[in-house]
Amino acid sequence: MRSYWSPRRTAVLAAGTLVLAVAGCGEATDDTGTAAAAPASTCEAGTVAYGETDPEVEASTVDDEALVVYSGRDEELVAPVLEQFTEETGIEVSVRYGSTSSITAQLLEEGADSPADVVLLQDAGALGALADADCLAELPDETVGQTFAEYADDDRRWVPLTGRARVVLYDPQQVAEADLPADTAALVDPAYAGQVAIAPGNASFQAFVTAMRVLEDDATAEEFLQGLVDGAAPVYDGNGAILDAVEAGEVPMGLVNHYYWFEQAAEVGADAMRSQLHYLRDGQAGSLVNVSGSGVVSSSDRAEDGLTLVDFLLSTQAQEYFAQETYEYPMVSGVPVADQLPSLEDLDAPTIDLDDLASLSVTLQMITASGLA
Repeated sequence: MRSYWSPRRTAVLAAGTLVLAVAGCGEATDDTGTAAAAPASTCEAGTVAYGETDPEVEASTVDDEALVVYSGRDEELVAPVLEQFTEETGIEVSVRYGSTSSITAQLLEEGADSPADVVLLQDAGALGALADADCLAELPDETVGQTFAEYADDDRRWVPLTGRARVVLYDPQQVAEADLPADTAALVDPAYAGQVAIAPGNASFQAFVTAMRVLEDDATAEEFLQGLVDGAAPVYDGNGAILDAVEAGEVPMGLVNHYYWFEQAAEVGADAMRSQLHYLRDGQAGSLVNVSGSGVVSSSDRAEDGLTLVDFLLSTQAQEYFAQETYEYPMVSGVPVADQLPSLEDLDAPTIDLDDLASLSVTLQMITASGLA
């Protein structure tokens, strides 16, 4: 792994922390500079509107003397960043890891009694669910303003960290480039029956269906799912399994997130990859750019330290690390994308409020009713 870390002053990381407006976390300052009581947090325990709790996550322990991070991203990826954060700031961190859905459900179940100070999640819908439950604090303009506005929360309760594009993975030995689906709706065209693999149990597919519901309507999403059923779409456990299947010539195409291909290409060489990527670029759900993101928990008693971490995750060094290690899109300007990735502007991603992806429960019911999962 290449080194992304360079010495920098901790004071830079902490810039703007004193203007954090946190619900239920002590005192705020009014226009005269006088301390004013912040409103009570309404992050109510037991209201789980996103995902399901995981017994293993629930049983894991954290050190509440440290800054507690609830991470829905893998430890292998996140730990080096957090270790560097501690080295540069002196702020000790304790992490509870799990899937994004289980981590989100855990915090929603705990409510204001949660030990969590910061969340680090890989789906905007999960962040939206926490924001809707008033479990995330409002962040200062100077923090949110570092990120691309079209991917940020309008109410400044969380920031995007990286972007991941929806793509069609295909095998050129089975499908000519000229014969690829032209848009999202074409994925269920009878001409492609049985050819487009999906992972209905995977969060990225569920976010894709949710985006379709938001961009169009529930009826369109139900019709799309029925089209997959009628066409006997091959079903796999996840994006990685779909990539393996297309690489092996088992299926002609699959719906995945872009970075799975780039991660494997980095290991074996792009020239050794049998599969290729097709970007739909249609401004619809098939061109969705979802984001990972972070926010400060509204009930945290270490809000300033939490904001220091969020700002660190938006720093050039951290953004370069994520971009080069995961092949995801950085969410701040001036940080280059990995080689061979098209620019965000070239993807023709749909215009969508990513907070609206929080309505996961409706999507899960719809997928289950279709018989795909």
